[in-house]
Amino acid sequence: MFELEVQNASDAPIPSSAWLLACADIAYEGEREASAVLRIVNTDEAQILNRDYRDKDYATNILSFPSDFSEIPEGLLDDAEQGYLGDLVICAEVVAKEAREQKKTAEQHWAHLVIHGMLHLQGHDHITDPEASAMEAIEIKLLKELGVPDPYNETSEG
Repeated sequence: MFELEVQNASDAPIPSSAWLLACADIAYEGEREASAVLRIVNTDEAQILNRDYRDKDYATNILSFPSDFSEIPEGLLDDAEQGYLGDLVICAEVVAKEAREQKKTAEQHWAHLVIHGMLHLQGHDHITDPEASAMEAIEIKLLKELGVPDPYNETSEG
């Protein structure tokens, strides 16, 4: 079972909590109970977090903050703590703008970003070309299961 705590600090429209949970849940690769927090923010908060944690002074679409619990030896944390994957922060206004620019629905873009962030919380990355290809393949597969077209295929209709 996977739990997603949604914290909405934005006035912008967002998908339903059920859709956000479905997107996060499908991307969870573990077999034990786990959880994450999805904080939805405005551009000011997104810019501050991006500046403070990534040294990039602009509002970005998503930030992932994996828990450090994987570094703690087994047995020191209870099951709930060990199952905590981390935090995702999504800027609703940036997501809406990108969805319009990419000619896809907001829900499709949200699905992609939530899945992308969940993969980061579980150790996936896209720094090298092989890592990027592997991560994109997982995203495409999971999005297809949700009925969302390939976000990397510029010819796919949204």
